[in-house]
Formats: sequence, C-alpha cells, structure tokens
Amino acid sequence: MMKRSLLLALALSVLPSPSRAEEKIKLGTLAPSGSTWHTLLKEMGQKWSEASGGKVKLIIYPGGVVGNEGDMVKKTRIGQLQGAALTSIGLHEITPEPQAVDVPFMIDSFDELDYVMERIGPKLEKSLEAKGYVVIGWAEIGFVRFFSTKKYQTMADFTGPAKVFGWEGDPASNEAWRAGGFKPVVMSSTDIIPSLQTGLIDTVAMAPLYAFTARIFEKAKYMLDMKWAILTGATIVRKDAWEKIPAELRPKLLEIAKEYSKKIAVEVRKLDDDALKTMKTQGLVPVTPVDPPTFEKAARATWTIIRGKVVPATTFDEVKALAEEYKASHPGTAAKP
Repeated sequence: MMKRSLLLALALSVLPSPSRAEEKIKLGTLAPSGSTWHTLLKEMGQKWSEASGGKVKLIIYPGGVVGNEGDMVKKTRIGQLQGAALTSIGLHEITPEPQAVDVPFMIDSFDELDYVMERIGPKLEKSLEAKGYVVIGWAEIGFVRFFSTKKYQTMADFTGPAKVFGWEGDPASNEAWRAGGFKPVVMSSTDIIPSLQTGLIDTVAMAPLYAFTARIFEKAKYMLDMKWAILTGATIVRKDAWEKIPAELRPKLLEIAKEYSKKIAVEVRKLDDDALKTMKTQGLVPVTPVDPPTFEKAARATWTIIRGKVVPATTFDEVKALAEEYKASHPGTAAKP
C-alpha cells in the first residue's frame, strides 16, 4: 500500500500543473478613445500580455465610460475596477499629497517638473501605497490654460463674469478657486461639454492636448495664452490586485509600465504644441493676457487654501522648496505667460 502511494505521488509530481487563471486588471481613464494616452495604454497592455505569457490581461475603459475620476476610485475600492489612470485631482480622492505638484504658478517648465518629481515622486508613491495602491507610472497631461466661450483676457474678466468649471468631490480645491477670486461651478467632469453648450459654465482650465482630443475647444474657442499650472497624474493599481499577479512577473510588468509612462510623457510634450497649432487652424482663438502679474497674484492667493487644506502643508512646502531650488540653479528658465 505504501509503495502504491509513493508511486502515485511520483506520477502526480511529473504531471503538468494546471495553469493559473488569467489575472484581469480592469482600468478606467478619462483619456478619450483613440487619444495618445489611450493608444499607449493599449500598447502597454499588449506588452503585459506578451511578457506574462497571457497570464495578465489589461482591460481599458477610456473616455469616462465608467464615470468620472471620483467614480473610478470608488469602483476600485469595491473591486469593479482594479486600477485607473488618474489626474492628480482623481488621486486626491485617495490621498492629497500628489496634488502639491500641480499648484498654480508653482512649476514653470517640463524640465522643472522632472527635477521636482525625481525627488518627491518616491514620497508620493509611499503616500498612495499607504492607502492600498501601487503607482505603476507617473505622467503629465500638460500645462493647463483657460478655455472660454467668451473672450476673457483680464483677471477682472475671470473674477467677474466667468463661470469656471470646478471638480466635483474636491471642495477644498473649489475653495482655493474662490480664494483667487474665481467663481467655480461644481460638477462632474463628464458634464463639461453639455454645460458649455447650455452656458452653465463658460470657462474650463485644462491642458491643450486634452482640449483637442475631447474637442472642448469647439465649444470654448477662446484660449488665454498663459500657463496656469501643470496637470500631472499617475496610473495606479490596487495593491491586493497587483499582488495577485505572480511575484516573478511583477518586476517585468512594472518595468514595462514605467517605460510607457516615459513614452506618454515624451508624446504629451511633443503633442501639446502640435495640438495648439492644429486647434488654431480649426478655429481656436489665442487671447493674450492683459497684466500677467495680476494672474500670478490671484494664483498665489489660492496657495493660502491649497497649503494645508488641499494638500498637507509639509508636502506643499517640500514641492515649493524644490521648485525654488530648481529656479535658483537655472536662472532665466522660468516660463513666460
């Protein structure tokens, strides 16, 4: 009997083990279908599939089809999604620290952003990990400008008649808008286009490439030709979902994800200018700001709320110190409005 059991055990040991079930990472994003972000995320998913021998499948839901960024975060928490490509505003639903990089008039150039993120990025990743999420890549959406249905070019225009879009679910940020003199109208990001059509809002602060791919500029054809702030973001995956992927595969998948984050950054930086040029040929009207220092004064007024209420004061101060450090070592590199 003992001999038979040993023979059975030996026979079973040489049989191929059943293949592990495919791990699916369902990922939501506001990136429009067919946009640069969406295309590169799909390529990343294909690389993941190849690198894992088909054991990991990335399923992407673009264009806000699974809701706005707040909805996506909620869906990751209940397991309907395992990940999301979010702006810092969406990340704020998880933890506030990443939004410290996107403070108005804080960072002036992509080189400065790289300098700051190289030093603050690991700390921001730890803040997200503490909330149960793994950052598989950082990226930026571009430098935010004001797009309006009317020709606004003075700070008085923006603090007077302008009805500026305000992100739903982020009351402190909307308080910061008010501190700068703006009048935010709070709503879901998925309601921007119909609200521009009805006049509920007439101004949206967003990056040119997104305004182009989402065709926002067709409703808001006037663009104040001044960089207001950088808009950054990250692709995150729930830690428990990430750890379901075989441990030997994770380093390679993370390497691929970070490689594609760099590709997205390179493409965004190139396409941001291309988008501006194309929109101008399709009816976009650039508007030169009158008295730029008044805009910077308004931006700095928002800092009184952002520091401490939107983001932790210590993180704000650290990003500010890094930005000042970069400017001091690179005189003359600050971007012009």
